[in-house]
Amino acid sequence: MSNEVERGSVTVPVQYHQFDISDEDGPTGPDLARRHNGLVRVTDGVTVVMTGIHTGDVGVTVTLHRTEPPPSEEDWQEIVEISTHAPSGELMVRGMMDDLDEELPVLSFDGPGDYRLRIHARGRDTAVDLAPDEVTEWYLIQAWPSPSQETTVLRQTDNYGAAVRAS
Repeated sequence: MSNEVERGSVTVPVQYHQFDISDEDGPTGPDLARRHNGLVRVTDGVTVVMTGIHTGDVGVTVTLHRTEPPPSEEDWQEIVEISTHAPSGELMVRGMMDDLDEELPVLSFDGPGDYRLRIHARGRDTAVDLAPDEVTEWYLIQAWPSPSQETTVLRQTDNYGAAVRAS
């Protein structure tokens, strides 16, 4: 039986190799260096997802769960789990400099508190440092309420992530 509460998919604007996950009322967690895992970092309290493209749009799907779901069985190249905090209960995926055309479901669907995010990525090697006209990268973010835990790397297979980890 699925514990999925809600799902949404949109294109998310990327600038400077990133899109953000943040709560406007405070930090999502302690700093985590970009070299740590090559996919997700935390800078100044904002959770940042690092993309291969420099500028453009990426496909993002969010699924919300009551309890920890199994990792997606789709073919993902990078998968990292990170704990986040939602001070106001408005933890959301956001563009760095542009608003989303359509909003994704709020990741902190159960109100203020601690959540676990499992972030999946594929396609980051397709158009590295470019600004493609079409979507070349896809991300899945699974979210569920959970006490804070260490960041966990489940898969690391793309070249872009390896380059970030080595920099």
